[in-house]
Amino acid sequence: MEVVHNKDSQLQTSKPPKSMSPWAMARRKFMKNKLAMISLIYLLILAVLSLLAPYITTIDISRVNIGEMKLPPSADHWFGTDTSGRDVFVRLLYGGRVSLFVGVSCTIIILALGVLVGAIAGFFGGIVDSMLMRFTDFVLNFPFLVFVIVLNAILFGKVGGVGVLIGVISLLGWGGVARLVRSKILSEKENEYVLAATSIGGRPNKVIMKHLLPNVMTTVIVQATITFAQMIVAESALSYLGFGVPQEVPSWGNMLSASQQPEVLQSMPWIWVPPAIILVLTILAINFIGEGVKDAFNPKSFR
Repeated sequence: MEVVHNKDSQLQTSKPPKSMSPWAMARRKFMKNKLAMISLIYLLILAVLSLLAPYITTIDISRVNIGEMKLPPSADHWFGTDTSGRDVFVRLLYGGRVSLFVGVSCTIIILALGVLVGAIAGFFGGIVDSMLMRFTDFVLNFPFLVFVIVLNAILFGKVGGVGVLIGVISLLGWGGVARLVRSKILSEKENEYVLAATSIGGRPNKVIMKHLLPNVMTTVIVQATITFAQMIVAESALSYLGFGVPQEVPSWGNMLSASQQPEVLQSMPWIWVPPAIILVLTILAINFIGEGVKDAFNPKSFR
């Protein structure tokens, strides 16, 4: 009888295992994705090295050194020097600061504008939805790269700098996010908990912020990774063509523009191959992270 009593007491005192929240389950599943974790570690290391570039080296990235022009990789210059005698490795680090900063800044602004417009259009519907979506269609109808080049060329002489590029890209890139968020809001607002919150007099901003947006955040997070990669590619393409980051500011796109010279392209691969490899690896890493996040938040993959 005493043994049975002990077992009963154990059963009474033992606590049932707590069920994991969807966010915790997604985090655990993401951490089990080796490719996504390796990509995340690579991206973090790259970001830290780029941010700490002024403390890693004291070389002046803008100084032209005629005596060290077009040198191949060596102990003094790990990745060689470019056509102006500047260290390629150091410019890679500083270029990462600019390219990643442009990508992150554009992504934040695009998501903010897209989520705002999409949430308002999806929640209110009617004429508000029609007006906002027609304006979104108007923005999406512009040829993105061509219009960015034109606007940047017009504004560059008046304002100048990286900020103009970020602003122009962001103002023309939020349409896709707005459409995606709107479609999710339209489906979510028909759920009972949203209808109940609205029926008891909940203000629209509170209903959107408290009930709707948290349920579309997984979609927004996945879209953020896609947008981040797209913005880095856009900056690199524009800088390569000479319409992006000013030439005196190092970026991966500016470094790639040196390959337009036939001599550099054929005989000096150390000048343009490193930024090309870093750019490709970064885009792949962001895409792998995005796929990992998408798989982690997939309800069918929860176990």
